[in-house]
Amino acid sequence: MIRGERKPAYGAYIHQSEARRTDRGWRYDLGAIGGATSVIIAARHTGGSALRILVVEDDPHIAAIVGEGLEDAGYSVTVAGDGEEGFLDARLNDYDLVVLDVMLPTTDGIEVARRLRAEGKAVPILMLTARDREQDTIVGLDAGADDYLTKPFQLGELLARVRALLRREGATRARVLRIGDLEVDTVTREVRRAGRVVDLSAREYVLLEYLAHHAGQALTRAQLEAAVWSESEIGSNVVEVYVGYLRHKLDVPFGTPLIHTVRSIGYVLRAPESP
Repeated sequence: MIRGERKPAYGAYIHQSEARRTDRGWRYDLGAIGGATSVIIAARHTGGSALRILVVEDDPHIAAIVGEGLEDAGYSVTVAGDGEEGFLDARLNDYDLVVLDVMLPTTDGIEVARRLRAEGKAVPILMLTARDREQDTIVGLDAGADDYLTKPFQLGELLARVRALLRREGATRARVLRIGDLEVDTVTREVRRAGRVVDLSAREYVLLEYLAHHAGQALTRAQLEAAVWSESEIGSNVVEVYVGYLRHKLDVPFGTPLIHTVRSIGYVLRAPESP
């Protein structure tokens, strides 16, 4: 989604009069949809890599509310308007979480979840539905959903469920990523190669960690831009410049390169082949 300094669009669950900008982000007053409560959605992070969320929702009002709420909470959001588009996007790209409506044109959410799991995609799925029968929930979870939220819902609850799913996903990832003699500690953000500490800037580290999480996979410049930089920070050659910084620190002093250019695509981080 394209971010703008505007209120979330008028929608089914949060009205224009219930959202206002603060210095910490958007404040949503949710009294009209479940009690006199409110939640502040923190402004998008300016440093570090934004987690990527795909929202598959055909109702433009709900998509706008959910998408903008997630973006203001610091996530990078892509919206797909039907089931087939959502399936292809989730299959071909690496998202940290998918928010998936059940009632979708072309392909319903249940089938999208089934097909993603059949393709081996382990991305967490939060399913949205207007159906509140127990059997519908069971069908959705059995199809591959990790959590189920019934409409209408409070945006605060959706964000809490998103955070919980991302925590669960993060806990299953290795703390230390190893690619050849390179070690990336994702908790302390310490980087070592051949046992030697390599000092990186914050942005260099974010780029390296993203490459390390996708080691062996050719990543396009567009994928790297979306994962590491906000739209306002993206320049014509920002990826090339920072890849150059990483190569100068990680490859040149050690003789054997780990970062490789993939012609007409982008870059890949991979361990050297054994002699």
